[in-house]
Amino acid sequence: MILIYTTVSTKEQARKMVLHLLEKNVIACATMTPTTSMYNWKGNLKEEDEIMVVCKTLMGEEAKKELETIHPYETPCILTQEIGSNTSFTTWVMNSLDQTL
Repeated sequence: MILIYTTVSTKEQARKMVLHLLEKNVIACATMTPTTSMYNWKGNLKEEDEIMVVCKTLMGEEAKKELETIHPYETPCILTQEIGSNTSFTTWVMNSLDQTL
């Protein structure tokens, strides 16, 4: 299982991004959660309300590349992590993505 983490400014941006990835069949599902981010940007300290998006997939590189092409940020944070998962969820993700082991 691969998790892909990113953030965007609005729920609508997150929704459009996730729908695109689902339609391209490179993720099985995603979770969107409001969050607050703090960071330095071009010499200025920022604190912003954002939407955190966590996508679940078995197609990490394909999903990451697709996300990079549609992400609205100039310099998006797109993190991927391979993790373990329970068998029934992995099977569901495989079926959602039409993948086989």
